[in-house]
Amino acid sequence: MERSWFGWRKAKQGGGGGAGGGGGEREEEDQAKVVVDGSGIRELVEDREAFGMFAETKFRQLDADGDGRLSVRELQPAVADIGASLGLPAQGSSPNADHIYSEAMSEFTHGHGNQEGVSRAEFQGVLSDILLGMAAGLKKDPIVILRIDGEDLRDFVSSPRYEPAVAAIFSQVGSEDAPLRQCLLAAVQQLGVDHGMPPAADPWVVENVVEPALQQLSADELEQPASRDVFFEQLKKLLGSVAEQLQERHVIVAHTENTFDGSGVRRLLGNKFELDKLLDSVWRDVPAEHKKKAPKDKEHLRVALDKMADAASLPPHGAVAQVDAVVDEALKVADAGDGKAVQEGEFKKLLTEVLGAVMLRLSGEPIFISTSTVVHEPLSSSSALLPSLAVASPPSE
Repeated sequence: MERSWFGWRKAKQGGGGGAGGGGGEREEEDQAKVVVDGSGIRELVEDREAFGMFAETKFRQLDADGDGRLSVRELQPAVADIGASLGLPAQGSSPNADHIYSEAMSEFTHGHGNQEGVSRAEFQGVLSDILLGMAAGLKKDPIVILRIDGEDLRDFVSSPRYEPAVAAIFSQVGSEDAPLRQCLLAAVQQLGVDHGMPPAADPWVVENVVEPALQQLSADELEQPASRDVFFEQLKKLLGSVAEQLQERHVIVAHTENTFDGSGVRRLLGNKFELDKLLDSVWRDVPAEHKKKAPKDKEHLRVALDKMADAASLPPHGAVAQVDAVVDEALKVADAGDGKAVQEGEFKKLLTEVLGAVMLRLSGEPIFISTSTVVHEPLSSSSALLPSLAVASPPSE
């Protein structure tokens, strides 16, 4: 997990490199699992004194010239972190996501550049709204912090699940010409946290867990072609060594799972009051020069759909490629790319039709997203202001 400018994702020091308690976060009975559900963020914002100190600290960090106001340039780190917290690619790397960064900046500057800079009070107000929004998102889609210590991996290797799973993996990575090392590295990358394996593509895991385990195998045999029987035998040895490495050096992993099945869109479309209220809000945000006739092009409609995404349980555009593809197809089906101008009623109708098309596609073909990220936050960077927001300890150094 990358370091967060806001600080609420930072790690808390704990014993033995394992997952620590999460203060204001909901903790499972098993100490190896902590669920981050946003409660700590809400508690911080609702504590006026603590949040005031937090906002003041962040304001001073950003106020490079010390003039008591934040320029657009000084606000960039905050805006960049908002995007990272939403799971968006870095600003400037994806045109489809850049408008979200622009909207975040607009929230701080009130949409008109704010040549005089953003005051402390303005900064604190917008920061409060953004953090509460993130807390709401975590409540709906919590992050699970797992301590991977080798125990689950051993259980997997000795379970009836092992041989069928390895047979399926070999069918994908095995090759008569490929050396055993290559096949084994590809195999461990096929395993996930449900097998007790941390993300094997992570450089830290490769250097500190996988490579030391590979060194326990015969160097000559690793360079030989991998037959099915040799692959099965050597993978079991490798995973046993990996489990030993994990027992000595626990790895902390942030894991999320999401299924986009259209149910959130269906709920929104089925609530006429909420839908009409949201459509009115979206229309109010249409630029003044387009008030009478909003352009019927994909870019404007994507911006409008992003403002409705949370209510429809959809990710922001640019965060999940599979969902982006569904939205793009829905825009085509709704004939939303001709660039013609439309009036308010037609604009709202078009958005409703696009949402309906997205709902039908997702209900027929749900999209399941699972991500696992190693927590690399160093202990020394934990924030003393945020003890209730701590979620876990990083891998032992």
